[in-house]
Amino acid sequence: MIVRSNTILVAALALLVAGCAGRNTHDLLNKTTVTVPASDIAATHEIFVATTRQKATKDPRQVFDGDRSLTTGYARVDVTVPKVHQPGAIERARGSADSNPAKQFTATEVVHYEGAPQFAKAVGANIAISGDRALVFVHGFNNGFDDGVYRLTQIAHDTKYPGTPVLFSWASSGKTSGYIYDKDSSTAARDDLEATLRMLAKTRVKSIDIIAHSMGTWLTMEALRQLAITGDRDLGGKLGYVILASPDIDVDVFKKQMIRYGKPDKPFAILLSGDDRALKLSSLISGDKPRVGDYGNAADLASYGVVVADLTNTKGGDRLNHAKFADNPILVQLLGDRLRTPAALRSNEPNSAEFDNIGQGIGKAVGSVAEIVITTPFKVLTIATGGE
Repeated sequence: MIVRSNTILVAALALLVAGCAGRNTHDLLNKTTVTVPASDIAATHEIFVATTRQKATKDPRQVFDGDRSLTTGYARVDVTVPKVHQPGAIERARGSADSNPAKQFTATEVVHYEGAPQFAKAVGANIAISGDRALVFVHGFNNGFDDGVYRLTQIAHDTKYPGTPVLFSWASSGKTSGYIYDKDSSTAARDDLEATLRMLAKTRVKSIDIIAHSMGTWLTMEALRQLAITGDRDLGGKLGYVILASPDIDVDVFKKQMIRYGKPDKPFAILLSGDDRALKLSSLISGDKPRVGDYGNAADLASYGVVVADLTNTKGGDRLNHAKFADNPILVQLLGDRLRTPAALRSNEPNSAEFDNIGQGIGKAVGSVAEIVITTPFKVLTIATGGE
């Protein structure tokens, strides 16, 4: 029985990691970069980074590796997006191939900051000229530093986010055997994320929006819980949207976190999917207990003051349906439609007409009959549409 259980666990881990990142290498910087005409580049994004990873010494092209640092490091990465980019996709050079900015996302420059004061000055200046808003992205399990940088670039680009993108990159090992290591790394980063959010709140920013994915949602909820304990759960009124995508959190733990945090004053959304195979395997690893991201009782979650969007009938870009919020081209653009309106101008109760439009968009996304269920503290909306 013990042997069989271990075999199941190893198989589950192998499948799980295939749905998150799964790259063999995590080089951000290429050996060489092909020179291309400026007309081949759609945009260049400045990604500001706070990280609990150590600087990469064995392979500097990774910039930051999977080892933990006891202090927070700071950087900025400039990333170009090719004109041929398709919404929801992250076009990348394969293996050790040279990067072609006309075809792939390409990191062109990395700037390191000596410490928090220098970083705060730089990110604050960018916030002041880019829209007085910041989007903090917290990546999930089995992500290298490169994965987080490119995913946030894709989200910022595809959503047309009107502000400064900030990546909080915790020390995921990026290895197939790293689930427990990653969980411990995310827990170790709670204070660092809290400090980063407080730092941003001290700039001229008017709204700090947060998107967290998978295991990154656990880290985010722990940081928000800590803010609530100190009496500053909304960062002096500057906390904007909180979006938890495919949360890899035990349902009972999430409920306790929300009880401590309290019912949100700003839009607080959970994106779940009943066909998220990665979370089903995570549930198996965790003693067959449900995870928030594939929990079947949306009304139970909504009773804690959150909005729950069930994306089960939408297509995902990976075979485990674990990143629909970003890799489904319709969903990521709909997310952008929502993010472009500051959270302070949104109410907690969704507008029926708005979600009718979302339902129509999802109908196009799946190409057949589609249904999305939006469960709020106030009501349940079910929108069904036919595909084209």
